[in-house]
Amino acid sequence: MEKRYEFSLREKQMQELWSEEQIYKFDASAEGEIYSIDTPPPTVSGSLHIGHIFSYTQADMIARYRRMQGYNVFYPFGFDDNGLPTERLVERDEGIRASDIPRSRFIDLCIKTTSKYENEFRNLWVSLGFSVDWSFQYETISADVRKKSQELFLELVKMGKAYTKESPVLWCTECQTSIAQAELDNAEIDSTFNYIPFTVGEAALNVATTRPELLYGCVCLFVNPSDERYINYIGKKALVPLYNYEVPILSDEKVSLEKGTGVVMCATFGDSTDSEWFKEHNLPYRKVIMPDGTIANEVPIIGGLKVVIARREIIKKLDENGLLLKSEKIKHAVATHERCGKEVEIIPSRQWYIDILADKDKFLKAADEIKWYPPQMKSRYIAWVENIKWDWCISRQRYFGIPFPVWYCKSCGNPYFANKEQLPVNPLETKFTGNCDCSCNEFIPENAVFDTWATSSLTPQINERFGQKLTPMSMRTQAHEIIRTWTFYTIVRSLYHTGDIPWKDLMICGFVLAKKGEKISKSKSNTDLVPINLITNYSADALRYWAANARLGTDTFFAVDELDISKRFITKLWNASKFAISHLQDIDLNDSPNLLPVDRWMIEKTNDVIMKASKMLNQYEIGSARHEIDDLFWKDFCDNYVEIIKERLYQPDIHGIDERKSGQYALYYSLLNILKLYSIYVPHLTEYIYQGFFKQHIGIVSIHLLKWEKPTPTDQSLLEFGEVLKNAISDMRKYKSENNLSMRAEIELLEVESGKFYDWMMQSEKDMKACSNAKEIVIK
Repeated sequence: MEKRYEFSLREKQMQELWSEEQIYKFDASAEGEIYSIDTPPPTVSGSLHIGHIFSYTQADMIARYRRMQGYNVFYPFGFDDNGLPTERLVERDEGIRASDIPRSRFIDLCIKTTSKYENEFRNLWVSLGFSVDWSFQYETISADVRKKSQELFLELVKMGKAYTKESPVLWCTECQTSIAQAELDNAEIDSTFNYIPFTVGEAALNVATTRPELLYGCVCLFVNPSDERYINYIGKKALVPLYNYEVPILSDEKVSLEKGTGVVMCATFGDSTDSEWFKEHNLPYRKVIMPDGTIANEVPIIGGLKVVIARREIIKKLDENGLLLKSEKIKHAVATHERCGKEVEIIPSRQWYIDILADKDKFLKAADEIKWYPPQMKSRYIAWVENIKWDWCISRQRYFGIPFPVWYCKSCGNPYFANKEQLPVNPLETKFTGNCDCSCNEFIPENAVFDTWATSSLTPQINERFGQKLTPMSMRTQAHEIIRTWTFYTIVRSLYHTGDIPWKDLMICGFVLAKKGEKISKSKSNTDLVPINLITNYSADALRYWAANARLGTDTFFAVDELDISKRFITKLWNASKFAISHLQDIDLNDSPNLLPVDRWMIEKTNDVIMKASKMLNQYEIGSARHEIDDLFWKDFCDNYVEIIKERLYQPDIHGIDERKSGQYALYYSLLNILKLYSIYVPHLTEYIYQGFFKQHIGIVSIHLLKWEKPTPTDQSLLEFGEVLKNAISDMRKYKSENNLSMRAEIELLEVESGKFYDWMMQSEKDMKACSNAKEIVIK
């Protein structure tokens, strides 16, 4: 073995070995129960960052662990390469706006851009040593996935679960598309409460509003029916200031008695409460805000202005007319679009929906049938489902996405759907042939596309496209931020299409933070931590080892200097292996020597950690398992066992040939199993060590095709003996340190308390004497 481990050379070699030998190829007919992993297809919306490394690497560690437990692991990978995130990437990269160029030209740019980024993504995953079978790669914009997505949409239509209607919808004026409730974020902004008088005869009802630009859209005033201040006004009419038209005064218990004045202006539409009142009280619609974020031209005073400018202008006009009683500065929470950060509006629009409100109980029940890791993540899902207010809007007024296979009768507007044999189909390119029931034979194609979640929520079904029944899949891995989207939507689609949950286990990972409270993302300046550069400078294994540091589900901080810990570990594992293997060159594995107590302890300790790590990994606690293995390697193997038996390995003429064989046997067993334990974390280094020595004795082509030992319950007496032995060594080192002696300095006497292990201590006397360099050992 060379003096230094050259990771830049060896990692590439190991990746080529795995590819040539098809180490990770999935064969459904192979031995072992299938363990299927539903991996999140990364959104093609920009370059990957260290946060992606964190979560995706943890998934690979579970895949490797399950493979070494004897499972037949199905570990596919895909790319979510359609929809608004990809469009915004193309607009940013090309310096264009989709609305400014022909649709076909923009789609061509999207295809070109996604292909480039997907190659970068895949090369990064390969360089990290992911044990993926790339023959099962999928893209959400590919023809077979488009067909599957359209086919299952038509299934929902047939079931009555997908429908179209015109109603108030959440709308992003920046992206100029409808969005779903799950795509909302909240932001706190500086705003003002503007107090405005509505007149009722000679009296005035003062209204406090943050959105005076919607005065022209006011359709009603609401008061709480138990508010004695306003009971006498219920049923009367009030005059809208500036615009001088009357609106009714109604009552509703949603009106807060404490907030503002207790009189609320309902406009179409200021917020979700307005839209609820609009429906519940059958109120009229008055158009104010347009899809592009401007005020409708027909609105007096502020027509054609952008919302924020219109707000300033209407406040100015109110003030000039003596209608602004006061204006209070406040911090105000508003709903924003998670993709662009723009404040969301509500406007009426015809959209496609999936009915989710009717089956909330079913979705809540599904949470109890899935095992959540860590368990507390389940409460996030439950809270989300319980608070859903809207059906899932799945149509988007965008360009690069999967088209709805729908046409509408030009005369009566009835929808007509594609036949299954036509799929995938783009109605903008394919005419509908036939006649409507109203005898019209002209049809208008649907020009909206599916929300990207409407397709990525089908990953379990997409993974079955080769005919292999996989659902419910064994495990889904994802970040906690998309519980409300990917988790929920996948459960919805799975229950509707299969009647079953999509997976048995759900592994929820945390975020990576660059500094306190700041998530690393493509939109932050902290993305200069480019993964491929980190791999080049520190190694893939160093990144992987770091990624296994935290408890499952917890957020973790990242700074480049943290990789120094990984580097020290890699150097230590290389040097410890090199030392051990140098003393194993003449080992006879057909010989079964009588083992000394200290050697039995090292084997027993290794078995104990195998069992503990397995238990933790079965609970997806990757970090906790790694720390358990670290303690075995650093404290038990390196700091104590190797030091204790070192002279016995070097000097069989003093300690005995059989005694050396005993040490070789335990050294071989413990090192091999430590390498197997670490192989899920640092696959390249462990593979290279295995190829250089262990393969010739075992005959299996890769360490990653070996199985972890399944030891019987450990001998507690041996483990207790090992602790007594380590304590004795520790006391000796402490004595030398306190007396400014080197660890190799000779001492006159070492007294050892043996407790109930006197006989085993006596058998270990020579090792202890050599380790401590004591002239005399007294075992009490």
